Parts: sequence; C-alpha cells; structure tokens
Amino acid sequence: MIASPATASPRRCLVRPLLARIDLNAAVFRLDFEWPGQAPGAGQFFMIKVQRGALFLPRPVSVYRWDGASRRLSFLVLKKGRGTAELGQLEAGEAAALTGPLGNRWGDFFPPEFRGGTAGGVKAALVGGGIGIAPLSALGDELGGGFDLYAGFRSGSFGLESLREKADALVIASEDGTEGCRGRIPDFADYRGRPLVCACGPLPMLRAVAEKCRAAGVPCYVSMENLMACGVGACLGCTVQTTGGNRRVCADGPIFPAEALF
Repeated sequence: MIASPATASPRRCLVRPLLARIDLNAAVFRLDFEWPGQAPGAGQFFMIKVQRGALFLPRPVSVYRWDGASRRLSFLVLKKGRGTAELGQLEAGEAAALTGPLGNRWGDFFPPEFRGGTAGGVKAALVGGGIGIAPLSALGDELGGGFDLYAGFRSGSFGLESLREKADALVIASEDGTEGCRGRIPDFADYRGRPLVCACGPLPMLRAVAEKCRAAGVPCYVSMENLMACGVGACLGCTVQTTGGNRRVCADGPIFPAEALF
C-alpha cells in the first residue's frame, strides 16, 4: 500500500531569511530557517529557491531537523549541481523561497502497535546512506529513541549529531575505512526480526536493503531522492514505476513500501 498524499500537511510558499549556513565538509552543508508555517513531519520535504539566484527551478530538500519550540527548520544539502551549489552560497540574512511541507511521512506507514521506535519490544532499524541520513535524522527526532541506526558514507561521516543521542545502537560504515567498518552499510545491518526497516540513500543501497528485508520477511519503507521540477505532482518529472502503476515521487511519495518498487 502507498500512503495517500492527502494526509500531508497544508503547504505554503514563504520567503524566509536564512538564519545560518553551516559547512560540514567540502560537499555537505546545513541550512537553518525560521518557519512559521505548518510543522513538517519526518520524511517530508520542501522546495527551496534562492531569491537572488539565476536558476528558475527550486530544489527539493528533505527535512533534516525540526524544532517546534523555536520554529527552527534545518536542511542537510549535498552539492551535486548548479542548484545545490547556489544554495551553498547563501549567507545569513539572505532570502529563499520555501514551499512545503510536501509529500508523505514515515509515520503514514507505521502499524498501530509501533511506538517510539519499537513494536512489541522489538526495535526498528534505520538505514541511511550519505545525504540519505537527513530524513532519518528527522525520523529519529520524532521517534525519540528505541531504534538501531546503520549509517554508511563514502568517507568519514556527517549529520549524525541527534541520531547518536537517540539510537540504541549505532553502526557506521565507510567505503574507504576512514570511520567505522570498511565497506557498504547494507552488509552490516541486521534486519532479522525487525518490526520494520526505514531506509534512504543511493538507489543501489536501497535495492540491497530491500532484498535483504524481503529475504528476512521484514517490512521495508524507502525514501526516494528523484530529481523534481515542481514538487506538487504537476510536471510528472519524478515519476517512478511501482507494482501499482506509475507514481510521482513528490506527490505520492517520497516514501514508498520497498516491495512496490523493487
């Protein structure tokens, strides 16, 4: 089953000044805004466009952190092309147009008995690869604990601050061996007996996680990272094939049951 986008929060488009840009390494940075609109749920995303920017289309970015008390909304961004590079040049006080929150939530798929990262006393597993750690961080904040985290990177790590505090167990893998286990994270995650697995990362990683979860008989839900133009389902540019027909990642996702995709 694919959760209906009708459950998503009402979206708004607001121009907001940047509170802070924090460079985590040469390719990854964090953007913080004050957001007066509807509170986003873990798994949702925003379309972001620099007001002074030269590019016409905004860029989709998953919610990384949400602090309801301060209304502080944070995004973790990987420089991939012109759009994300433009976001990386934002300075505090500069304006950007934020449209959201968009898409469905991880929680749309959780069974009634799932509470605080566990079901029947058994912990869920969160599996993230690279910038895919961002929506899992938002999920970790929402759950508050009771889960195991598996995080994979090409080199080193980033974006794990909140997750380190909340995860019952943390396993890190890096392809070059600079941090944690040497290798790719799907090979180090324990899927057996889990009530569910949530994953986000590169497509080959998601396929590997989905295959292992299928073999273990464990429900798996994945957050897709397709390129988007509109973010609201109008342009069909982010369409993916599922067992239920073509679906739009922005409007029908970005979270899908892995069995519908792989």
